[in-house]
Amino acid sequence: MSSKAYPNSYSAYPTPAPPRRGPVIVFLTIIILCAIVIFSTSVPGAKDAAKHIHRPSLPRPKIPILPDLHNPFRQAAHEPPVQKNSTSGEAKWFSDWKWLNPFSSSITLDENRSVLPPILLRPPIYTYYDSESEKTEEVRTAENKLLLTWRRAWWSQGFKPVILGRAEAMKNPHYETLQGKEITPLLEAELMRWLAWGHMGTGVLANWLLLPMGPYDDHLLSYLRRGQYPHLTRYESLGSGLYSGDQTSIDAAIALILQSRKLTAAKSVLEATSDPDMFAVDPKPADIAFYDPAALTNIYKPISDALHTNQGQGLTYLSTLISAHLHATFLNNFPSGIAVLRPHASQSAALFSSALSLAYSLNTCADSPVPHSCPPNLPGCNPCSPLKITYPPSYSNDTSLFTIGIVPHPYTLAALMARKSDLTVKHIRRETDRDIWLQLVTQDTLGEKLGGTSRIVHFKGDVAGDAGAARGIWVTAEQDLKWRDLEWHFGFELPRSNITSEDVAASATEVQMKLFLGSMKMQAPTTEALEQQGVIARKVKDVVNKAPKPGAGVDVKDVVEAWNLADTEAWRFVRAYEARSRVERRQWEEEERKFVGGEEGEGRGEGWGRWFERL
Repeated sequence: MSSKAYPNSYSAYPTPAPPRRGPVIVFLTIIILCAIVIFSTSVPGAKDAAKHIHRPSLPRPKIPILPDLHNPFRQAAHEPPVQKNSTSGEAKWFSDWKWLNPFSSSITLDENRSVLPPILLRPPIYTYYDSESEKTEEVRTAENKLLLTWRRAWWSQGFKPVILGRAEAMKNPHYETLQGKEITPLLEAELMRWLAWGHMGTGVLANWLLLPMGPYDDHLLSYLRRGQYPHLTRYESLGSGLYSGDQTSIDAAIALILQSRKLTAAKSVLEATSDPDMFAVDPKPADIAFYDPAALTNIYKPISDALHTNQGQGLTYLSTLISAHLHATFLNNFPSGIAVLRPHASQSAALFSSALSLAYSLNTCADSPVPHSCPPNLPGCNPCSPLKITYPPSYSNDTSLFTIGIVPHPYTLAALMARKSDLTVKHIRRETDRDIWLQLVTQDTLGEKLGGTSRIVHFKGDVAGDAGAARGIWVTAEQDLKWRDLEWHFGFELPRSNITSEDVAASATEVQMKLFLGSMKMQAPTTEALEQQGVIARKVKDVVNKAPKPGAGVDVKDVVEAWNLADTEAWRFVRAYEARSRVERRQWEEEERKFVGGEEGEGRGEGWGRWFERL
């Protein structure tokens, strides 16, 4: 056998076969050619020559729409159906239990639609007012103001206040039975209240001089907000001021009262009641104020005297007194004071005019015909005294502190930080950090290590959660805040220091701004810088509030929003949450006006419509 045929057959360590270098050479050649094409410079005159080259026009093929690049195998999904009354201007929302998801677009499939917590159903609270009785114009005007005060206070506590009249009472099947009874005028007036309540059904019946005078999370108010009343209930020491019950219990009570042997001589429903077990009696509420004649005589003698000498003037004084007490109760609920959040204030001080105006209005004691007085349910209160106003950069989870938060759009904040209204994509990508507003606002509660995804979840809870919503108010910096909307939010008339403008931001004074700037010490902007910030903020406001035009190319605002996902989500959430609250109230106003404020109402007096403020 030839050794040439088996060259390694006698070797202890055979020589390995040489490697195949062909594929490696081909691969390196391709890499070199690609590098030459990419990094080669253009030949002089090539651009001019290219202009004269004839390029035949080729038909463009129709390319099908590709699936989502994040998951190309995912099946296409429809957007959730648009809910009724879910838009206001550019603000859009979708109410769902998944509202604490970090980014709403993952649920709505719409970048501009925010997911909000399901809107809480407001249980009805009824009062009865006989608008057909003969009264002077002065008395009717004063009573209408009191009714507005009553409605506003109960609305701010989560109820739907409804004013009933003779029209509702006459539709009750027991009305004809009542007409055949010989009873005292006082009992007849009270039974008309019950007939109107029985016509409406399950709910709460209150005197229009009985108001909530305590915190939002009061036990009785929380129970009444649930809207479920298994027993017909009255409350100790309130007489006929407050009842709660369901439809069946109300109808049974009316039938029993009309059959009572005590009916003829009785002056009230309680005196006419023959069955002591008809009512469940709960203890005296701690946070309900009843301005009945006994309270006025014993506690507020100036009001009582005025009612006897000039009823219209006395009722006007009473309305002013109740509003002052509601205001003082609010201040007593937050002994730690009022916090106006000011993140990045040295560069954006011009955005805080509305917050300063609101804070100082809340901290101003309202005029009262009985100075230094307390509500009848809180005889040991601290009469109205100004609180401490602080300006922290971060939110504090303090139940005794009321927070006012101004949320700027990321474009607004970026423009103020750059000191110019026209931004470029290059500036946003290279010279700005991500989500700087939310990072600073949540720093005290969440520290410095968490990212925007975790922070936005906590922020949403602070804005719209059960605990946070009653301890603060959040509005966008680009919103035109109105005093009327704020008064419905707080439940009482806000002092305005003789300022007639409805615009909250325009009501800020130089003194308020000086105190605000003084809190920043060395970081406070100069007068010229503050004026420049105001000019930039006004220009940027139009950019932020303007709807995007389809097919307009790259929008810098869209780039800013994509660069600051968490800040943008926070801004959209606050905008939608505030807009939904405003739409809810105005829709309710329009519905109620059909019955008590417009031409459609039947059997109403001339002054009925004054309970509603024109929107």
